[in-house]
Amino acid sequence: MTEPASSDARSAAADQHSALLAGYLGWTLDAFDFFLLIFCFTAIGREFHKSDAQMAVSITLTLAFRPVGAFLFGLLADRYGRRLPLILDLVFYSFMEVLSGLAPNYTTFLILRALFGVGMGGEWGVGAALALEKVPPRFRGLVSGFLQQGYSTGYLLAAVCYFALFPRLGWRPLFFVGGLPAVLAIFVRARVKESEVWHKTRHEDWRSLRRGILSHWKLFLYIAVLMTAMNMCSHGTQDMYPTLLERQWGFGPKQRAVITAISMIGAIAGGTLCGLLSDRFGRRRAIVWALLGALAMIPLWAFAPSLAMLVLGAFLIQFMVQGAWGVIPAHLAELSPDSVRGFLPGFGYQCGALLSSGAVYFEAVLARHVNYAGAMAATAAAVFIFGAVAAGLGHERRAVRFGE
Repeated sequence: MTEPASSDARSAAADQHSALLAGYLGWTLDAFDFFLLIFCFTAIGREFHKSDAQMAVSITLTLAFRPVGAFLFGLLADRYGRRLPLILDLVFYSFMEVLSGLAPNYTTFLILRALFGVGMGGEWGVGAALALEKVPPRFRGLVSGFLQQGYSTGYLLAAVCYFALFPRLGWRPLFFVGGLPAVLAIFVRARVKESEVWHKTRHEDWRSLRRGILSHWKLFLYIAVLMTAMNMCSHGTQDMYPTLLERQWGFGPKQRAVITAISMIGAIAGGTLCGLLSDRFGRRRAIVWALLGALAMIPLWAFAPSLAMLVLGAFLIQFMVQGAWGVIPAHLAELSPDSVRGFLPGFGYQCGALLSSGAVYFEAVLARHVNYAGAMAATAAAVFIFGAVAAGLGHERRAVRFGE
C-alpha cells in the first residue's frame, strides 16, 4: 500500500514543479519580450524618425491592451481550465513579438505592440493561478516571490541579449529571439496537469461565471486601484531607466545593459526575500515596508554623485520595488475566490496596467522641462506613497486554503 502512495506523492511533486517552472518561464519570457523594446527604444525611434515621447506611445499601447488579454484568457481559464488558455497565450504573444521585428514602419509597429500587449496581459493571471493553486499554503509567499521575479529575470535576460547582440545585429533580430515562448507551450502541453482546485470549483456555464464575477465587483475595484499603484511603481522606475542612462549619463549600449542587469539582480533578490517574509509578517506589511524602503532610495537612485553610487542606487531601488511586487501573486490569489481566480487577479492587475500606462509618457514629456533624473524621481516618490497607502488600507487572507 505504501508504494502507490509514494508514487502518487512523487507524481504530485513533479506536477507542482512543472507548474511552477511553466509559470515562472512564461512570465520571464513575457518580460524578456517586453523589455527588448525598452533597450531598443532610441534605436527604433531613430529608424522610424520618432522622438522619445512618440516612441513612448508604443510602451503605453502595450500596457493599455494588456487588460484585453487578461479579460479574454482569464474568462477562458475559469470556464475551460488553466492549461489550454496558457498554451494559446504563449503561442500568440510569441508570434506578435516576431512580427514586431519585421515591422516596416512606425504605424505597423504600434499595432503589433498593441497586439503583443493582449498576449502579455493574458499570461500573468492564468500562469499564476495554475502554479499557486498547486502549492501548499505555507510556501505560498516564497513561491509568489519566485514567480514574480520571472519578470525581473526577463529584464535581466533582455539586458544580456541586448549587450551581446545589439551592437552587431541591430534591433530587429532581437525580436526574433522573442519567439522562444512558443517552445514553452509544448512543455506546458506535455508536462503540466490541470488544476485540481479548478476541477472542484469550475463553473458549469457562462451565466454562472458571469454571476460569480459580478458578485465580487468591490474586490475587483480594490485590486485595480492597488495594481494601478504597483504598476506605476515598476514601470515608473524601469521603463525609461535605460533612456535616462543614455540621455543624462551618456552611456552606450553595453554600459546601459550592465547597469540595468545589476538592478535586476537586486530585483530578483528583493522579490524572493520579501515574498518569503510575507509568509511570516503578512502580505500588506511586507508591501508597505518595501515601498517605504524604495522611497528612501530615490536620492541615491536618481541623483547619484558617482558611477559606483549610481549602480548601488539602481540595485537597491529595484530590490525594494520588486520586493513589494514579490508579494503580489500570493496576495491577489488569496484575495480572489476559487471560482474566479483565473480571471479576477489577472484582469484587475492589467486594468491597473492600463490606468498606469501614461506614467512613461508623462516622464518623457516632463523630462523635456527638467531632466530625466528629476522627472523620474518626482514620479517615483508620488507612486511609492500611493502604493503604500493602497496596500495598507486593504485586507488580506494570508495562507487561506484553496478549494476548501
